[in-house]
Amino acid sequence: MTWSSVLRNMRENKTIKRFIKPARIFSWLKSVMLLSVAVLATVSLLTACSTQKDSGQQGSNYQGGAQQNSDQTVSGQQSSDRQSGETARSAGKISVVTTIFPPYDFVREIAGDRAELKMLLKPGEESHSYEPTPQDIIAIQESDVFIYTGGENDVWVEEILSSMPEIGRLTLRMIDCVDTVEEEHVEGMKESPGHDHEDHEEDDADSDGGEAGEDTHSVHEIDEHVWTSPVNAALIVERIKEVLIQADPSGEAVYEENAAVYEEELAKLDQEFRGVADHARRKLLIFGDRFPFRYFADEYGLDYYAAFPGCAGDTEPSAATMAFLIDKVKEEKVPAVLKMELSNDDIANAIAEATGTEVKVFYSCHNLSAEDFEGGETYLSMMQKNVETLKEVLSGWR
Repeated sequence: MTWSSVLRNMRENKTIKRFIKPARIFSWLKSVMLLSVAVLATVSLLTACSTQKDSGQQGSNYQGGAQQNSDQTVSGQQSSDRQSGETARSAGKISVVTTIFPPYDFVREIAGDRAELKMLLKPGEESHSYEPTPQDIIAIQESDVFIYTGGENDVWVEEILSSMPEIGRLTLRMIDCVDTVEEEHVEGMKESPGHDHEDHEEDDADSDGGEAGEDTHSVHEIDEHVWTSPVNAALIVERIKEVLIQADPSGEAVYEENAAVYEEELAKLDQEFRGVADHARRKLLIFGDRFPFRYFADEYGLDYYAAFPGCAGDTEPSAATMAFLIDKVKEEKVPAVLKMELSNDDIANAIAEATGTEVKVFYSCHNLSAEDFEGGETYLSMMQKNVETLKEVLSGWR
């Protein structure tokens, strides 16, 4: 089967996922905010009424009322995150909410059991298709510390934060912790026609939406995948430590000690990557996928070709992009085509089939499967897998 027939089958079967941009749901978010206010008011009223009952029957009366009225059941579910935050404070813990896995894992390492921690993105979900629920919005509102990435896919966060009172909540954007770069459109990469790039000059793209053969240029949009470099991860950890200390001064010694230990582990990881890159036979990575690894590639002096930019909304490949990547794999004798975790592997598989290579996963760490989450996978453990993959791809080590 040729790559062109594989591509045709992929399109006919519609196996390439199209992501819904969170920015498109602002009107929905505003409705959710109004709903959240109503929910909190309802819960407060129910709580006030229940205090007049006998203390031994408070729980059963509330549950009975919920069973009689489905709307009250929904209200009870939406108030669970609020109750969780209150429970954390009563237990001497701070409530920390993160949007995605990297800051969740960083806080887990720094804070230990001093924080009640919640990640909005469920294990197994792709971050670019995430849509906040009413419970998520309540969790943000009730948190002591809220950490998010910033950038295009977190525009919904800015909208929500501007619509709710701070009430002592501390917020941290990861893109504010490091020196950011703009997302790149490299040669051969198909640019999503749904991606709106401000100040993008007309002569930077072909009339067909930017296909193979273009030179590398910036798409004038911050690359938000800042955690993919261990060096950046250490900077983010340092800022998270400072915010946790601000929220919980009594835990300063714990946060300082844990952050120092974790930053040492990140430094070791950085040295491993640096050693592999410095002694590699080649410096090229080829992704049959989106490419959210610019900070990683820049840090270790690596070149790359990929099907799409890191935040591409349209991930259906063009024939020109497929042909370009297949030719590059053959020309450069790259031993493996890479893809991200949790993404569709049809493109990478088609390229590998056409070139006689294999497909390997390179972890962006934006999220992990439910199985890996339960199994205790971490940012460090996934990055360690990347070290081994990099050895094989750059030098053919096994």
